[in-house]
Amino acid sequence: MKLIFIFALIIILLLVLITNIKIVPQTHAFIIERLGGYHSTWQVGMHFKLPFIDRIAKRVDLKEQVVDFAPQAVITEDNVTMQIDTVVYYQITDPKMYAYGVEKPMMAIENLTATTLRNIIGDLELDETLTSRDTVNTQMRSILDEATDPWGIKINRVELKNIMPPHEIQDAMERQMKAERERRESILKAEGEKKSAILIAEGEKESAILRAEAKKQAAIREAEGNAEAIITVQTAVAEGIRRINEAAPSKEYLTIKSLEAFEKAADGKATKIIIPSNIQGLAGLAASLCEVTK
Repeated sequence: MKLIFIFALIIILLLVLITNIKIVPQTHAFIIERLGGYHSTWQVGMHFKLPFIDRIAKRVDLKEQVVDFAPQAVITEDNVTMQIDTVVYYQITDPKMYAYGVEKPMMAIENLTATTLRNIIGDLELDETLTSRDTVNTQMRSILDEATDPWGIKINRVELKNIMPPHEIQDAMERQMKAERERRESILKAEGEKKSAILIAEGEKESAILRAEAKKQAAIREAEGNAEAIITVQTAVAEGIRRINEAAPSKEYLTIKSLEAFEKAADGKATKIIIPSNIQGLAGLAASLCEVTK
């Protein structure tokens, strides 16, 4: 019996020892209390807890966490009531201060967020609230981080998730946006018509210039052609005269050529032709020769 009792006692001691071996996982920390008071903070690894003396008072998650708070009613400087919900990104940096610094830390952060948001929005008008999200986010993060530092909590980022003005304000904003879009559309349409008219006028101008330039070039070429024709005719005449002079024609030959020229000049179109006296005598001589030869 004595051996059985000793064996059972050994087994019980082993079980107690085994059950008091604790392993702290990554990104976690355990707060250990000994006889009701804070004793130590266990980090990652294996630890042994004294049975019946030590206890794990709190398990703390050290990862960055996100909490989405319900919408809060806030009033702007121009007395517009709206609903704004926020998202807070936080991380526990001191497990001991987190465990003993404040009761219900998340409720404390939510209330602190709501009061800070009301204070900031209360100094802004509606339009500034809608266009100053980054400014509000920065101010809230700075204020909350400073306030939660004694609790071992670091506020990494604060975001305004939704800003919900009253329905009548939303309707007015939508009408204003619609009017602004219609105004921009009218401006763009007018600018388009203006550019189109300018392009058409420039096209007609360029077309008229090209037509005038074409007429000018045609007239120039026609004049150049006439000038070349006249030069060619005059050159031929001069060449004929030169050759006639080189051939030394007789006076009678020149007289006959003069008669032929007068014949072509008359050609049934002239009603009256004046013939020089010397050519008239030669003409009579030519007529007599014609009679003799018949």
